[in-house]
Amino acid sequence: MELRHKTVMILGGSGLVGQAVARRVLEQGPARLVLVALTEDELLQAKRALEPHRGACTIELEWGNVFLPATVARLDRAQILADPAHRALLLDELFGELTDELLGRNLLFQILARYRPAAVVDSINTATAFAYQDVSQSARELLNAASTGHLDRAGVERHVLTLTMPQLIRHVQIMMEALRRLEAEAYVKIGTSGTGGMGLNIPYTHSEERPSRTLLTKSAVGGAHSLLLFLMARTPGAPATIEIKPTATIAWREIGYGPVQRRGRPIPLVDCPVPVAIKQAFHPGATPWQDLGRPLEGVYINVGENGLFSRAEFETVTSLGSMEFITPEEVADYVMLELSGRPTGRDVIAALDAATAGPTYRAGMLREHAVARLKALERETGGRVVAYEMLGPPRLSKMLYEAELCARLRGTVRKLSQSAPEPMAAEAHALVQRDHDLRRHILSVGLPILTPDGQCVYRGRDVVIAPPADGTDVSVAASRGWVDLRPSQFGVWIGRAATMVRDAERRQAVTEASGSDVEWTAVGADDPVEPARFAAWVFSHEDLGERIKR
Repeated sequence: MELRHKTVMILGGSGLVGQAVARRVLEQGPARLVLVALTEDELLQAKRALEPHRGACTIELEWGNVFLPATVARLDRAQILADPAHRALLLDELFGELTDELLGRNLLFQILARYRPAAVVDSINTATAFAYQDVSQSARELLNAASTGHLDRAGVERHVLTLTMPQLIRHVQIMMEALRRLEAEAYVKIGTSGTGGMGLNIPYTHSEERPSRTLLTKSAVGGAHSLLLFLMARTPGAPATIEIKPTATIAWREIGYGPVQRRGRPIPLVDCPVPVAIKQAFHPGATPWQDLGRPLEGVYINVGENGLFSRAEFETVTSLGSMEFITPEEVADYVMLELSGRPTGRDVIAALDAATAGPTYRAGMLREHAVARLKALERETGGRVVAYEMLGPPRLSKMLYEAELCARLRGTVRKLSQSAPEPMAAEAHALVQRDHDLRRHILSVGLPILTPDGQCVYRGRDVVIAPPADGTDVSVAASRGWVDLRPSQFGVWIGRAATMVRDAERRQAVTEASGSDVEWTAVGADDPVEPARFAAWVFSHEDLGERIKR
């Protein structure tokens, strides 16, 4: 894609890779570059560093935790978890319905909506952000509290908010929905393997385990993220989705001498000139050391997210056979080449596309034989059941049974399109009353049947989608998993049939309509109403659920 005169956003724009990408992007002459990071200070430093490369481009800064609602995005995580109102907000953020209200209050969504970037490069280490909340330690604390009888709701809430998968899934959902709505052209994720390219034999660890559960959680989240991006890339309306996944240490930002910082704070220089008895040395409250009042200083190499390394540490980690390393500029070059449409062979999504096993010619040929055999058995045994409700949620079964009613009452698509909703609703109710097998099948698989007046239901022992607790408005439950006999619902099916007829007539009006570009599997105006074809049509045309890659 062409970046000149466009808006480009870099998430994690103050980081090692983020700044390297920013320098490459500025060479393309964008109108605006938006840098997003966790803190304002690091963004200001990044902006100063990029000033010589800026040209006529405007650099905008946005800061805060993009995984959170905007109202708490600039608060410390411990501060958030300590507040019941903040926890309630986050629980709704993770487990509530993905509504416009939820999207609108999310910081990431707000930032994307404010700038409407053509391209987004995401260099945030998402896997680290979620995995290092340490769900294992949280689980141990929760179990200890339960064993002592001191488990309260607050403890459960704090633990739930460390679960990695809900956080990752909701983040990808918000990212996907924002990019789709704002019609972004490209999204590039800088991912991670979690181990710097090493295997389960990685010698670097966070505990006595090798590798630690925290590190393996990071790898698992990184892998899950890749698969979610794989799905994003296959979604109609989504931007071109690319993932570059470095599998080596990324280094370096600078080499220098001075105070050494750990997690953003100088390491205090201390001394203990006289040995102390072990019990005394580690007694609670004991301070046998001397604080020398100045920080530890030394020669260092700044490797970005992993902090400052000494020469020996850098030599060890990057030695042949260990993590080795890759420069941020090389990662940035991969990003820019992919954005310009030049394949690098480093895109994980493209690799998954190439390596996964999709539909096959053989399966397509055999499908017709399988369907024919199923039809023959239905005729021989009289054992036709429209749906068993195995796929879940039950919207498919609901549609199949409603389409079956349309088929029995009107037969063809054209006849259905010419019908009136009220008579159809009454006829469908009468059919359900007299056809015991049809009614029993529907109820037995867990689908209630809503009567035309909307006031009563037929129901079986199991109900897959329960009504609201107060039993008042059943519209949501009916739309998700009830066979709905109300006239309004038959109006929906009549409208669908009318659309199918118009589409069929439009196809017939096209001359020379016999090439391979013709929709040969489309529903014809005088075709019989077939539940499976009708349900597939809804999924494809209304839900935009058709696959775009094979």
